[in-house]
Amino acid sequence: MKRTIACLTFVLALSSCAEMQQVIDQLPQSTGILSQAEIGNGLKEALTNGIHKQVNKLTVTDGFFKNEMVKILLPEEVQKVDAKLRQLGMSKLADEGLKIINRAAEEAVKEATPIFIDAVKQMTFSDAKTILMGNEHAATSYLQNTTSTALYAKFNPVIKKSFTKVGADKVWNQIFSKYNSLPLVKKVNPDLTNYTTNKAMEGVFKMIALEEKDIRTNIQSRTSETLKKVFALQDKK
Repeated sequence: MKRTIACLTFVLALSSCAEMQQVIDQLPQSTGILSQAEIGNGLKEALTNGIHKQVNKLTVTDGFFKNEMVKILLPEEVQKVDAKLRQLGMSKLADEGLKIINRAAEEAVKEATPIFIDAVKQMTFSDAKTILMGNEHAATSYLQNTTSTALYAKFNPVIKKSFTKVGADKVWNQIFSKYNSLPLVKKVNPDLTNYTTNKAMEGVFKMIALEEKDIRTNIQSRTSETLKKVFALQDKK
């Protein structure tokens, strides 16, 4: 009798392990509805749609400047410069300095979409499964991990060129010259190209995270049958 119970326990344990493995490694397939390819394609579709939708918003005039979620503000060491200029009646110059930083970001983000799409194309089923069953920012985190280096390499020279194109270099040289000529102030000359590059990247990921959260929580945002089926799996996790 004891031997029989032991055998049953062993069989049940194996069955339990097999079921757990299925949940971990085969969960999307266990529905009997979607294949691995369909799940992978569904995630890629969702990411591609979100990238086009949200990144394009940032590339238009005022895409950064009039979007409070991503508007690039002045770095801390430059805020005192801005405040001092306004005290001296140079608000117009200060406003222009802030605007052209955001204009440069809007220009640079046009380079983002191809980099994101390439990262999506390289996504494996394992990546897709981790994203699908992950937290509400899992897809955004995947893109950050796989594209940040390439984005910086693309954004930085574009922003530097854009600064020249829109006259940012001249405006900020004028701003810093005026400020640094004031008595008893600590002179400043920050690297605004590097700062703007990092803020532009931060803005892009914020918007993608917003889109990801929407498609995970809002059924109406799932605009195809594949998306509905794929994210229904996530809803049940």
